Amino acid sequence: MRPVLPEPLRPLNRLARNLRWSWHPETRELFESVDPEGWRESGGDPVRLLGAVPVSRLADLAEDRPFLRRLTAAADDLDDYLTGPRWYQGRVAAEDRAGPRPGGPVPPVSSALSGLPAAIAYFSPEFGITAALPQYSGGLGILAGDHLKAASDLGVPLMGVGLLYRHGYFRQSLSREGWQQEHYPVLDPDELPLTQLCEADGRPVRIPLTLPGGRPLHARVWQAQVGRVPLLLLDSDVEENGHGEREVTDRLYGGGSEHRLLQEMLLGIGGVRAVRVYCRLTGHPGPEVFHTNEGHAGFQGLERIRELIAAGTGFDAAHEAVRAGTVFTTHTPVPAGIDRFDRELVARHFGDGAELPGIEVERILALGMETYPGGEPNLFNMAVMGLRLAQRANGVSTLHGRVSREMFAGLWPGFDSEEVPITSVTNGVHAPTWTAPEITRLGARQFGHLADGELWELRRTLRKRLVVEVRRRLYDSWRQRGAGTAELGWIDGVLDPDVLTIGFARRVPSYKRLTLMLRDQDRLMELLLHPERPIQIVVAGKAHPADDGGKRLVQELVRFADDPRVRHRLVFLPDYGMGMAQNLYPGCDVWLNNPLRPLEACGTSGMKAALNGCLNLSVLDGWWDEWYDPDFGWAVPTADGDAIDETRRDDIEAAALYDLLEQRVAPRFYDRGPDGIPGRWVAMVRRTLTTLGPKVLAGRMVREYVERLYAPAARSHRALDPAAAAELATWKARLRAAWPDVAVDHVEAQLTPPAPGGAAELGSTLSLRVRVRLGALDPADVEVQAVAGRVDDTDRITGATHVPLKPTTGPDSEGRHLYEGPLALNRTGPFGYTVRILPTHRLLAGPAEPGLVALPSEATAEAAGVLMR
Repeated sequence: MRPVLPEPLRPLNRLARNLRWSWHPETRELFESVDPEGWRESGGDPVRLLGAVPVSRLADLAEDRPFLRRLTAAADDLDDYLTGPRWYQGRVAAEDRAGPRPGGPVPPVSSALSGLPAAIAYFSPEFGITAALPQYSGGLGILAGDHLKAASDLGVPLMGVGLLYRHGYFRQSLSREGWQQEHYPVLDPDELPLTQLCEADGRPVRIPLTLPGGRPLHARVWQAQVGRVPLLLLDSDVEENGHGEREVTDRLYGGGSEHRLLQEMLLGIGGVRAVRVYCRLTGHPGPEVFHTNEGHAGFQGLERIRELIAAGTGFDAAHEAVRAGTVFTTHTPVPAGIDRFDRELVARHFGDGAELPGIEVERILALGMETYPGGEPNLFNMAVMGLRLAQRANGVSTLHGRVSREMFAGLWPGFDSEEVPITSVTNGVHAPTWTAPEITRLGARQFGHLADGELWELRRTLRKRLVVEVRRRLYDSWRQRGAGTAELGWIDGVLDPDVLTIGFARRVPSYKRLTLMLRDQDRLMELLLHPERPIQIVVAGKAHPADDGGKRLVQELVRFADDPRVRHRLVFLPDYGMGMAQNLYPGCDVWLNNPLRPLEACGTSGMKAALNGCLNLSVLDGWWDEWYDPDFGWAVPTADGDAIDETRRDDIEAAALYDLLEQRVAPRFYDRGPDGIPGRWVAMVRRTLTTLGPKVLAGRMVREYVERLYAPAARSHRALDPAAAAELATWKARLRAAWPDVAVDHVEAQLTPPAPGGAAELGSTLSLRVRVRLGALDPADVEVQAVAGRVDDTDRITGATHVPLKPTTGPDSEGRHLYEGPLALNRTGPFGYTVRILPTHRLLAGPAEPGLVALPSEATAEAAGVLMR
């Protein structure tokens, strides 16, 4: 039963249903003024609040002129936000004025389409928008939520696609012994800020899928409005489904392999179908770019191939057309973090009597099978499918991009890892969501002019607020663990608003090393209880329900925190989520992160802390490897290398962490001037807010996606119309058939001027003559390159430059083509070169796209004195 508001209060419904309130302080303050106590009891959820406000209170507000003026202002502000031009609209207008790019495909004559996509569909298995819509487990979902919010703020025409989980992830509590316990509260969509998508006649939309044996799977579609961005969430809990089908969307990351496969089919295949229906019903432009946030949604590419096949396009041409408009983001730096399914399980769910009957099962399997050195040939890999279905791919930090290129290099045999076509866009966080209101009101520009005393007092205010919040949550946790009120008086002395406060909160897989701080418990205790420079630590985190190893780590930490000697200095808070995080980040002085390098793809929690003036103390991994500066915090030294065992590595890195805390971090915090202010510490806070803060913003991230990935993908999508896609597919088939006969046959080099004694001088030129065999290919199909650069101690070329060679004659009597060109020797030190043949075509995104390269044979290389790369 939803409340019926008096006519003057009707705008409250619209404000509550648009999740912009979750990052708009003025709207939240308006709802709080409706009923302050009800607002607290609802957890800051306006939908729940309006469902509980007494009718008498609503009647009073309907006559409250000051309140109605505030309501009108809030509603008008939302209208302006939703309809006014923003950054993206400015870019579209600028490109319209500039006209089409020279040599590029001519865009349609429409101001909504010039160079930039008319719409982007963003698929993710989870979205962390607000605690009032608990559809996230950790960093992947929070990142997806921040991506949508930043896109809304920038006016980017994004639409989100995900699943609605009836039980969400899970709620965490602790047993008396400190063991993690899971609870799965049932979520009622009608009590969430959602609207069911309906046909024009009012019938709820149903998205159909077909399961093995022809069994139907139906899903309804719920819409959340995230500012300007619609978020479509598919829900299988409908009456038309059988019991098993209703449970497909029961839990986030729950169930076995088949359950996960069905979730990912519904997300990908059903998600595309939901997008099509939504666009038909609302007139929203159809997406030109499809962005898959991790491999879970990879099946969306197969559904789009099916659509094109149904319209008369062949599979290969459809594949090329789909790839052109697809962006794939990988978030994991380890193969174990990727969803992989048994070949037979996947095969059973496709083909006749199941899904996508118009596509041969073997064609589907070929997209995901690990058919490369080191792969498991019977496993279907969702990330591999994501890469094979996307023309553009990226990691989520510079370091992670490098790790991803190495991890997936097997898909591009013959290429050095730095040439693997996976770039990187470093994650960012949404400042209005994660910044304390006091910080937001000041704004980054004012921090450069704020007096040290004012900035220090602001940090103390935020720390004091955290202390109050921690005591409240700790009391509730102990009550859940079975403690009586009389046992809990000590909680009033937990934490001190004047003590250096360190935060550590995240998921609890083993590589994040929750318990590294416990490596030497005596030394940690000395740091916590230091008579002049004590520290205090607030810890939170959830282990996956199936991860008993992670649960043991939680229990180890909890047992240490339960020790009466230190329980006022180290606290573990269960049920980490957005609501807790928004209080935790601002109140901490230092944010700790100590993963096993390089297993942290990005690690955005430290970014959120930085937006509030919290200094980072972290291993150089993820984003911190990219932007670390002594002005912003500290780098924990790491014991990298294969020769060291894991136990020894943890010992070394824990000792380095203790040393930093004891010798550098704590002394700087407690180094007070005559005015009682730690001047050097405040200077670091100021630089964090003014210099680091702007770098870590989600707005910067989304702009990079638009400029570096979405816009090029849209241009490729337009260029690969059905005829062009068929042309490219036919060319690639001819290329692959002919490639075994492509070879570098002979290489000659002449140095000018000659080099007596064998050492060339800087500025010399190497004239190359290369004879190649092209088989059935033409010179227009390939590019012959010289690759040159410094040679490392393993005889490999590093920092390579690529010099195209020009065809001069051919074919000769032996079918060989001659290529020539000069190679300038412009570097001192060990220098080497090789030659190679690459495919080239005007519709390729890059030379590595087909995954084909021809290098000299060992005999040819040895005879010519060139290097094998």
